[in-house]
Amino acid sequence: VGWVSTVDQHPPLYYTLLHGWMRLVGDGEAGGRMLSALCGTLTIPVIYLLGRRIAGEKVGLSGALILAVSPFHVRLSQEARMYTLLTLAATSALYAFVALLERREAGPGTRRSLADSAGSNGRGAGRPHAGQQDAGSAAESGEEAADRWWKRSLPWIAYIVSTASALWTHNAAIFLPIAVNLSVAGGVVIQKMRKGRRRGLWSPSWLRKWILVQGATLLLWLPWLPAFISQAVGVYRRFWLPTPTLGTVLSVVSVLLCDGLPLPLPAIVAVDGGLLALILLGLAALRRRAPLGAVLVAAFLLPLGAEWLISLWRPILYARTLIWISIPMILMLAAGVCHVGRVFGSRVASILALVAVLAVNTGAVVNTYQSVEKEAWDEAAALVAERASPDDLLLFHDTWGQIPFDYYFGDLYNRPITAHGIPVDLFDRGVLEPEMTEEDLPRLRSLVQGRDRVWLVYSHEWYTDPRGLVLSGLEAEMALLDRWEFRGLVVFLFVR
Repeated sequence: VGWVSTVDQHPPLYYTLLHGWMRLVGDGEAGGRMLSALCGTLTIPVIYLLGRRIAGEKVGLSGALILAVSPFHVRLSQEARMYTLLTLAATSALYAFVALLERREAGPGTRRSLADSAGSNGRGAGRPHAGQQDAGSAAESGEEAADRWWKRSLPWIAYIVSTASALWTHNAAIFLPIAVNLSVAGGVVIQKMRKGRRRGLWSPSWLRKWILVQGATLLLWLPWLPAFISQAVGVYRRFWLPTPTLGTVLSVVSVLLCDGLPLPLPAIVAVDGGLLALILLGLAALRRRAPLGAVLVAAFLLPLGAEWLISLWRPILYARTLIWISIPMILMLAAGVCHVGRVFGSRVASILALVAVLAVNTGAVVNTYQSVEKEAWDEAAALVAERASPDDLLLFHDTWGQIPFDYYFGDLYNRPITAHGIPVDLFDRGVLEPEMTEEDLPRLRSLVQGRDRVWLVYSHEWYTDPRGLVLSGLEAEMALLDRWEFRGLVVFLFVR
């Protein structure tokens, strides 16, 4: 927890769950990735429920089908990372928020209140008068009241827990409560502007509860706030992402739409254009469902725009951190697919549009399995395990590369070997990826002094060793015997 708060750029919820999960299923590759796969799979029924609540059964089912074959979600559901947990929590929060929006009219004289009253009258018909009720009837009435209280409270509780879980999963989830609160504020402002022309929809009692719920969510997140501020400052000082351009923003949208298409760029642009046209069609269909449709627009556009604006100051725009906004995007796409049938006056048109979207996504998923290559830490570990001797020295730059390397190396090589990070040992400088400087060269020389053979596992040098100081420092002390290139890293062997 200390490392996560001071070194990493993410909150600890996913790591904590993964720790307990591996205790149950083991720490193999399948076990480690299974938690993400489970979260990604559980998001499918939640998006179905969300879409059904906003725009009906067809939109919910279409959205669930599209999510099930979304290449971006399929890929990240197979990584031991927190992004599918973030998506599940954010989608659950959006569903709870939409359920709460439907209750914002609750009060005397509204349809919901009348329905409750009718139900109460129906339940009371044929019962003894107040003075004639027996103990069993009173107990039953108390149970029914408790049941009604629980059903009324469940969406509020679900929103608090889901939103807090998202905030404890990824710092970029801060845009989730901002987006939904802006939706509420916008609805209240519109209501005031239309005063006298339309019956009020936002009851004062609902708004008071909403403010209390925001306070409860903040209270649950409050213990992480100091670490959040510290990590935000750390990102401001130094971060690995480049300054985004308009092309970067468009590429992020393209990844969220359909990542990994095995097509030339003009064809990808054409496919993305078709998907965006369906989204615009979906927005036209959802205008009748305001403010529910507006929630989807806010949840998609606000985080994307906010990350872009912040990135003009300090780059943070990254598709993975925005994976959860693909949920409202997929639902807008599903609404567009369903609305195609109305435009052309035929259900067949909607079916064909859905099949086309699913076919495009499935093709991208197949390409992802065939072409996407991960950094080959397993292959590098196998090479060193086969050739290294106990008296050798093993160096890592970037220093955090020792984590994935040791994951495989520990299973393949059980003899002791001295290992160190360059410029410092893992996390000793309080940052995840420390940059090599000339002031770090004396430590490098002292580490290799008296060693006949030194291995260097070298990665991400474009960010952490842009001047090549690690290699030049080793070459000044020893001779390069051999090198092996792997995906994402290089292994060097130096000798006296």
